[in-house]
Amino acid sequence: MTIVGFHASHEQIAPQALLRAVQRAEEAGFDAAMCSDHLAPWSVRQGESGFAWSWLGAALQATRLPLGVVTAPGQRYHPVITAQAIATLESMFPGRFWCALGSGEAMNEHVTGDAWPDKPTREQRLLESVDAMRRLLAGEEVSASGLVTIDRARVWSLPTVPPPLLAAAVSAETAVDGAAWADGLITVDQPRDALRKVVDDYRDAGGRGPLAVQVHLSWAPSDDEARAIALDQWRSGTVPPPLAWELDTPAAFDERTADATADDVARSVQVSADTGRHLERLRELVELGFDRIFLHHVGQEQDAFIDAFGERVLPELRSDS
Repeated sequence: MTIVGFHASHEQIAPQALLRAVQRAEEAGFDAAMCSDHLAPWSVRQGESGFAWSWLGAALQATRLPLGVVTAPGQRYHPVITAQAIATLESMFPGRFWCALGSGEAMNEHVTGDAWPDKPTREQRLLESVDAMRRLLAGEEVSASGLVTIDRARVWSLPTVPPPLLAAAVSAETAVDGAAWADGLITVDQPRDALRKVVDDYRDAGGRGPLAVQVHLSWAPSDDEARAIALDQWRSGTVPPPLAWELDTPAAFDERTADATADDVARSVQVSADTGRHLERLRELVELGFDRIFLHHVGQEQDAFIDAFGERVLPELRSDS
């Protein structure tokens, strides 16, 4: 059965309100949830960015949902600290936590004052971090002296079984890199041919585990309102990779997208007042092989979206699978 989850966007919603939203999502029938892990929002207009790890503990306690996070070890977070955080959450809430690992974005990582590496270096740093974290979660003492320096680290409070570590990838190339180490893959919705290539290349490279996708969408009672929400809140989605990983402040994203139109935003955000149209697009993802679909309504008000999709979309998706 396809798992349909709620994406909790820390960049847009204050932590307390976001906690209420994920509780409401559980009540409305969502199967799971995930969250972002940012120090800064994508836009000054979004105006929030709570600490994901504190919030995850509260959300796991306040719901019975499985929850995951997409994070980037290696610069803002030392991988030993990330491994300790993962171990603690999984120990407290066995079988309900997963973590997806990526190479990060400059706007979150530049705050350490270290230079922002090029993509190949970031990918190598991620591989070193993953290797160290796997060993730490297995109870080993770890030292390392590569792109990541570790001195005799050990995580003492360990779960019985380490949680899944997924690869976070937008491109097929990054998905192939992740296939060597990941317990699954999470990507973002994009044109179907590109998305199919991400899935096929991951599997062809030996990638195992579940396939998850995050879907940015905008729903409102009218198409005009849905378009206005998307343009105001998610015009950052018009910034393509690799530039999206290189801009280092919310103001830089706002400047880069100042001339974006609603039509521009609709190329990366699923925009409609018709839940039936949203359902059709989501069914395409099931057909592509995704068994976990996380819905991110890009507006800052979540209640109406949660209620509408809980009533009209989730039951239909479940009946298909």
